[in-house]
Amino acid sequence: MKLPLAAVAASLVCLIVAPVFAQTTPAPAAPGAAVPVPATKRVTCLATTQNLKGQDKRDQMQLCMAQARLDCLKQAIDQKVVGEARKSAIKTCVGADGPEQQ
Repeated sequence: MKLPLAAVAASLVCLIVAPVFAQTTPAPAAPGAAVPVPATKRVTCLATTQNLKGQDKRDQMQLCMAQARLDCLKQAIDQKVVGEARKSAIKTCVGADGPEQQ
């Protein structure tokens, strides 16, 4: 019973935090400045778990990333992306799994 409740809680946290990131206004770009990269779902998960510690942080990060992968998979299916293109699209949507993953 704890797992579904935790999944719902993590989803609600993501739903609350996502609009906050969407409402931020980018600073005007200076000529020759690098183009900003849009935040990935991974960045959102990292932001939502930054105040947690230990096992709670690992658990919430896993739940958030699993939900992000599922959302990206649904998006790829809706767009009828298949094969290696689907795999690449999901990785791009979720964000790269780097050494900072816990």
